[in-house]
Amino acid sequence: MLKEFRLFAVKGSAADMGIGMVLGAAFSGLIDSLVSDILLPPVGLLLAKMNFSDLYIILGSEKYASLAAAKDAGAATINYGLFITSAIRFVLILFAVFIVVRQMNRWKKPDQDPLIAMTKKECPYCCTPIPTRAVICPNCSSRLIEEEIEPQKRKAASLKMRTNIK
Repeated sequence: MLKEFRLFAVKGSAADMGIGMVLGAAFSGLIDSLVSDILLPPVGLLLAKMNFSDLYIILGSEKYASLAAAKDAGAATINYGLFITSAIRFVLILFAVFIVVRQMNRWKKPDQDPLIAMTKKECPYCCTPIPTRAVICPNCSSRLIEEEIEPQKRKAASLKMRTNIK
């Protein structure tokens, strides 16, 4: 049982998941800093006269000077100003993630995608990328033969397949 757990932790998805969580936390910190330190200050400057955090509706007949005073008194309130602030922050975070991912995709070359590399191979006859599980090339219609066959035999088999000689 201890050996199984060690295999799971080291070779299984636990290590991948841990690395993903660490990278996610670092990415979250980066995006939060981008929004808080770069994107929100100009928005705050534009909306300096409007303080959304003090927008609320009291569910009762009493009046309070601020949201903090209403909360201290224990009054029930609908804090729609805080919701507007959260919505603006969400849109800015979404925009920041879009900008970062877009730039990362620009830096990455098209042939660097590891998923494509794992699911594609090159046809030995026409040299075009094809799915790894393909038995017949969709581009040149050659029957794909196992790698153990020498290139001469493979070429002969391709010629035989194309001319339908049996």
